[in-house]
Amino acid sequence: MEPDSKSVFVIDDEELVANSIALILRSNGYQALALYDPESALAKLETTKPAVVISDVEMPGMNGVQLAVLIRERYPDCRVLLFSGYAETVDLLDDARRKGYVFEILQKPIPPAELLAKIAA
Repeated sequence: MEPDSKSVFVIDDEELVANSIALILRSNGYQALALYDPESALAKLETTKPAVVISDVEMPGMNGVQLAVLIRERYPDCRVLLFSGYAETVDLLDDARRKGYVFEILQKPIPPAELLAKIAA
């Protein structure tokens, strides 16, 4: 199944954040789905292939970097953008980089125009 170029998953354990970002994306022509934990996102990826996954880094259980690595392994055509409000995520990104995965990190809060530009790129 080919990903739809306008399909985006937004994953954040803070429901308000995920819902807000998904709303911004939908109001700009994207088919955005808010998900609130990595496990739900992985389950949804089995049936729906978005072009982009936007994930928070700091979440309980599996963090966003671990999720991003799994997505890249299973769905190499899916772009992954990570966002975080915490400086500690640098260590997680360095660990992923050592394993051969490079992810861009966006700082929370991300202005809507910057978010849209990153997704469209």
